[in-house]
Amino acid sequence: MALSKRLSAIIDVVDSGYDEIWDCCCDHGLLGIELLQQDKAPLIHFVDIVPELMQALGDKLERFAKREQRGRWQVHCQDVAMISPDPKKRHLVIIAGVGGELLVQFLAKIVSQQPNTHIDFIVCPVHHSYQVRSYLQTLPLGLVSEQLVCENKRFYEVIAMSASSSQPITRVGQQMWQLESKEHQTYLKQLCAHYQRMLNQDADYYQPVLEQYSALLS
Repeated sequence: MALSKRLSAIIDVVDSGYDEIWDCCCDHGLLGIELLQQDKAPLIHFVDIVPELMQALGDKLERFAKREQRGRWQVHCQDVAMISPDPKKRHLVIIAGVGGELLVQFLAKIVSQQPNTHIDFIVCPVHHSYQVRSYLQTLPLGLVSEQLVCENKRFYEVIAMSASSSQPITRVGQQMWQLESKEHQTYLKQLCAHYQRMLNQDADYYQPVLEQYSALLS
């Protein structure tokens, strides 16, 4: 099954230097399966809290995985926030397909419970990227890459962070913007329109957000 543009973009920024990779909120496991096929790490973890999905995924892996891939994956039916990476190894945790608020909750729990474990992250929130980026600024991680992906008329920000990078992350993005692109202009205008509406709820908070995005349009 062909990968979506969003999943392909995530795959493209995964390097091969990790001991273990965690595909969190993995749904049907398409991302993790591709990571397994590309031999991106010795061990791939599939994590989701829905029992039916994880049972079906486990059965699929048992049926179709190659012989040399046996023992190179683990399926976990659990809350993403409760994963427990081995502190002796280098990990990449990928969280995609969830909203920004829940994503921040996952990140905060994982980071607080694993203070001495090398964990890099790739995140791709469904929405509320500004809040996600604001939280990422509080972590001892630097920006590796960021890109904007348009898929089925929806926009996704793919953000990769690593402890080995010293490049700061910004709240509205920097290197991902290609402002000569009509798609990028459309997304930026959508963000500005959204935060313009949010002024009715909390002008003190949302006015600076609106100004930061509007500055990119000028």
